[in-house]
Amino acid sequence: MGRLRLKTKLVLAITGMVFALVGLFSYVYVSHRLRQSTTEAYTRADFVAKEIEDSARKATQVDLRKLEVDVDNPVLVQAALERRLQEDDGLNTLLQSILAYSYTIYDAGITDVAGRAVVHTDTSLIGSRLERRDNFSDLLSANFFRQLQIIYGPPHVYDVYVPIKRGVGQRFGFIRVGISTVFLKNELTPQLNRALTYSAVAILLSLALAAVVSNIVLRPLEAIGRRLDQMTAEVPDSQPQPDLRRVDEFGLVNTKIERLGRQIRDVKEVFTTLKGNVDQVMGSLQEGVMLFTNENHVVLVSTSAERFLGRSRDQILGKSVEEIFTDANKLGRIVLDAFALHQGIPQREIELEDGRRAQIALEFISEPGQRIGALLKMRDAESVRRLEDELEISQRMAAIGRLTSGVAHEVKNPINAIVVHLELLREKMRAPDDDSGRHMDIIGNEIHRLDRVVKTLADFNRPIEPRFISLDLRRLVVDVTLLAAPDAERNGVEIESDPGMEALPVKADSDLLKQALLNVVLNGVQSMESGGTLALAAHSDENTATIEVRDQGKGIAPEIRDKVFNLFFTTKAKGTGIGLAMSYRVMQMHGGSLSFDSAVGVGTVFRLTLPLAARQANENKEVMKVS
Repeated sequence: MGRLRLKTKLVLAITGMVFALVGLFSYVYVSHRLRQSTTEAYTRADFVAKEIEDSARKATQVDLRKLEVDVDNPVLVQAALERRLQEDDGLNTLLQSILAYSYTIYDAGITDVAGRAVVHTDTSLIGSRLERRDNFSDLLSANFFRQLQIIYGPPHVYDVYVPIKRGVGQRFGFIRVGISTVFLKNELTPQLNRALTYSAVAILLSLALAAVVSNIVLRPLEAIGRRLDQMTAEVPDSQPQPDLRRVDEFGLVNTKIERLGRQIRDVKEVFTTLKGNVDQVMGSLQEGVMLFTNENHVVLVSTSAERFLGRSRDQILGKSVEEIFTDANKLGRIVLDAFALHQGIPQREIELEDGRRAQIALEFISEPGQRIGALLKMRDAESVRRLEDELEISQRMAAIGRLTSGVAHEVKNPINAIVVHLELLREKMRAPDDDSGRHMDIIGNEIHRLDRVVKTLADFNRPIEPRFISLDLRRLVVDVTLLAAPDAERNGVEIESDPGMEALPVKADSDLLKQALLNVVLNGVQSMESGGTLALAAHSDENTATIEVRDQGKGIAPEIRDKVFNLFFTTKAKGTGIGLAMSYRVMQMHGGSLSFDSAVGVGTVFRLTLPLAARQANENKEVMKVS
């Protein structure tokens, strides 16, 4: 019974659709034929009216004076013209032949302005007043249903009117050509009958076709149902099972599809969660990582890989290795050759076309007898070395901190005791000689200098808690430029400041960051003993903001570059070796970095890099007190 009900629905649906189409096409065809028939009837009637008008004009082209008619008397002129029309053999012959010429014209004639018949196809009506009929143009302009109602309604005759004039401004009468709706119906009915016959045949054929199609469509449903049962057999379903006696094939398949859909949704939720975690991990990786399928298509890409390929992750995901890499560069040739030979690449360092050095490694992942995919890793060798250098400097700074904390603690107390006893000794020596006083002054000065050193050590290692606020690094560049201007002027140095047009929002301690930048700027000013130009500029990358300080000093020798940020290391005669170390420490406290590039005899570029506010907001939560 279920199959019968479903088959009946399918047959009715197909038949209904065909019926609607047949009805639409029938409407279009019938309306077109009806419009065409009425238009042709009007055209024929208008043609007949023009022939009558032409024949009447020929009949009345006569000099009335020769007929002894008073041309100044309109009544006599009208009577004379009517006689000419009634006696004209050509016009009367034309009128008699009209009915045989057209099978839609009912009658035709000429009337005067009062409606009295002058000549007519029905000679018995000549001289009598004709009843005025509706104008055929009303039927012609009516809509489809109104035309159909008129033609298939009570018999009716419509006239086509053409006025006749005997002179300028003088109307003689009208030519009237009658068109009968009965004749129109007789002309249109055979065509409509054919259309109805074709429609009935089409509907009957659709019934037969629907029955065949329903059998063809329903046959595979059982196979589909069995396949769905196999796919969901091992997965329990908490939903109640349907009553098989009360549903048809589509109902059963729909129920099984819903069950499969619930299972897919569960898997999708797990997959979405897993994908989100993987994307988060891939976005935070410093290495460029790409995971390929066994068909060499990319399924995972880390954010760092964009720097090596010059393309966004969206442009890489789903693409094949041939679409991503090209043999026009060294990296592409190495990777393509490795995939072509199916040979992994042990970690190696290569130099790219832009001068950067990169470390790459390729590993093919497989199980016994089955290839799973491949994992490509890319790292910026310079960044790796820079991180190693920063880690070494951090470790060194931490060791120095521990050492200086101990030294400050151990030296501070003896110095205090020496100062106290030195003052007591001075009190006891009432009249010391000049040499003794000079020696005691030297001892005192050296003790105070040693105390300042110890105090500096203590200040450097004192815990500092930054007060983070929102600020624009461009403002910091302007402020530091103003602060450093007097020192720069004394050294013959001109400061060129370019804070940029784009805002650089960061979260930072304004005072600490200003002091760190000022230390770097003054260091650059003091390095230019012969004067020159110091360029101060700020710009942003995707996630970071950078301030560059570029001087034209003598540069930093390669053998001392790893000592630049060491506490108390300096190459200046009066330097303390604290400024750059303090600046380095401040940048670490802000989650940023301080780096430099230098060329001997050309100058040095220091770069203070900070994360932009959007990224730094999360990092600052983890900042601890620095000791």
